[in-house]
Amino acid sequence: MTNNTRRSMLKLATGAFAPLAGFTRFGMMNAFAQANDYKALVCVFLTGGNDGHNMVIPQTTSQYNLYKAIRGNLAIPGNDAKLTPFSTKNGTPYAFNDGLAALLPLYAQGKVAVIANVGNIVQPTTRAQYLTSSVSVPTNLFSHADQIVQMQTAAPGGSSGTGWAGRVADSMSGLNGGTRFPASISTSGQQIFCAGNIVQSASLIPGYDMNPAGMNLWPASAGAARQAQLQQILTMDSGLAMVQAANHVRQDAISLAAMLQGAGNSAPLTTMFPGTQIGQQLKQVAQIMQLRGKIGIRRQVFFCSLGGFDTHGSQSWQQWDLLKQVSAAMNAFYLSTQEMGIADGVTSFFESEFGRTLQPSGSGTDHGWGSHFLVMGGAVKGGDMYGRFPDLSLGGPDDSGGRGALLPSTGLDQYGATMAKWFGVPDSGLNAIFPNLGNFPVRDMGFMG
Repeated sequence: MTNNTRRSMLKLATGAFAPLAGFTRFGMMNAFAQANDYKALVCVFLTGGNDGHNMVIPQTTSQYNLYKAIRGNLAIPGNDAKLTPFSTKNGTPYAFNDGLAALLPLYAQGKVAVIANVGNIVQPTTRAQYLTSSVSVPTNLFSHADQIVQMQTAAPGGSSGTGWAGRVADSMSGLNGGTRFPASISTSGQQIFCAGNIVQSASLIPGYDMNPAGMNLWPASAGAARQAQLQQILTMDSGLAMVQAANHVRQDAISLAAMLQGAGNSAPLTTMFPGTQIGQQLKQVAQIMQLRGKIGIRRQVFFCSLGGFDTHGSQSWQQWDLLKQVSAAMNAFYLSTQEMGIADGVTSFFESEFGRTLQPSGSGTDHGWGSHFLVMGGAVKGGDMYGRFPDLSLGGPDDSGGRGALLPSTGLDQYGATMAKWFGVPDSGLNAIFPNLGNFPVRDMGFMG
């Protein structure tokens, strides 16, 4: 699913001649970038509404028994091989869905943290406040289309012309010097998450060959002549804005294709990535990160996604399979950052438009609100849970209604601001990126080093 504002639709239109869309010509490479100051944020969006209730399962007797009684046939048995036990630093026992088994070693090494019950809220909100409509809440709750946009923009009152990661990249754009290489890249179609007011953003199809066809002629001089003629066409001033924009995009695509091929030929990654959709997206991100020194870039943001989490039926197997794909891909991605020597400078994290109801509907669940997210990276203070794990009682203090659609106890603004601060955004600049952050008493969740 791709959700495009009018602005991003224009970007897509101007990129109709190439898979790389939405940015103007970038300049010469800056080989003198400070590679040891490189930082990147990588969002892995679980599209459809991931069920946090069956991703992180409580293992204390009272909480697990409550979970099991309410969840019914969707409850994962306590002795099931589909549960992968872990504990927080204070000794509280939990378990991951076994689909996340590939990330358990990284959790044990302190490289993965669990952030409990995160969601899209305007301010800290109690059940009583929500039920009596005495506080503002995001518009069109439980709507896929609206909540996908709001989780990407941090604008719970509606849409926004920019994404929160794009604004984070804007605030740090000065560190990227004169490079015109895109600082904000989606490998999952055009996404508002990446859009900023200053930074160049791009949508890149993993593995797509952006070189123009029909250039491999014999003799070689004929191919070179055709290349030169194409460049003349692309650089010709037609006076038509749409044509000029499309030509600039095509030039960028050709240049970026050469850069990616050059990086692959000179220093290929030895880390093996899964052949899944999310595996190939994260592999593309890693390959772009290899270029950081050549292009003189020190701050980047990326967006990847995997769909299928709208599990109204057949959830048990479907969610397990999707989580298995995600965890295998993220494990490989972390290993690739270690290989490149930038593990401490790359933070990857989950987002999803909302969670699911604890009470099932047959073999599936319905749209919820809060959910649990994971954060991974060398700078993460992992091996622990942050935020407050919810009370699972139906109609209890953390139930927004009567079916276990969690009322978030950690706001998206707090979640994003914690990573933005690590990225280098000064505290004084966070409110401009996350307009509702001032409503929360805790601005930094503490899970970043």
